[in-house]
Amino acid sequence: MNWDDRFAGEGYLFGTEPARFLKRHAHWLPPSSEVLVVADGEGRNSVWLAELGHRVTAWDSSVVAIEKARRLAHARGVDVTFSAQNAAEYPWPEARFDAVIGIFIQFAPPKLRDEMFEGMIRTTRPGGIVMLHGYTVEQLKHGTGGPPFVENLYTDAILRDQFAGTDILRIESYEAEISEGSAHVGRSALIDLVARTQT
Repeated sequence: MNWDDRFAGEGYLFGTEPARFLKRHAHWLPPSSEVLVVADGEGRNSVWLAELGHRVTAWDSSVVAIEKARRLAHARGVDVTFSAQNAAEYPWPEARFDAVIGIFIQFAPPKLRDEMFEGMIRTTRPGGIVMLHGYTVEQLKHGTGGPPFVENLYTDAILRDQFAGTDILRIESYEAEISEGSAHVGRSALIDLVARTQT
């Protein structure tokens, strides 16, 4: 999939408001946290976190998306450190961030997904927060967003296994109506994870 092409439209593919998951769980982040938002597309989540006063770094593989994210941050009057990064090559600096957040990052097949999860944990400081939000395998029956590949979707067992070295504070699978731009609309099968890294 060419993400530059997907993000090339005038509007924001997933809207400009943060994911409902993030609004529900932002209370886990201490004030002025240093936060990494993984593959944040056009910046809807990272910009909102900056509006809350967090120091935010965000990356995405799409140069087009990053330019739109910069415009959104400028329009909202906040600073976010944006960069274009290849997910398979991102260096995941050791214990760098207070929190790391991945929202609908299911472009990643299993091998890359596992590497990204390991990286997210590694780059979170001891006692920091990792948040993950995505679709479960049940999403295939809805077809309201996300990849059409079952291997890219999450299950409770996959996440418990991948985050076994953390303190899982919340993990929940559920269905809900979502409306996020033109790409995520309708009944959706979702899963949330909030975990604290070991001190």
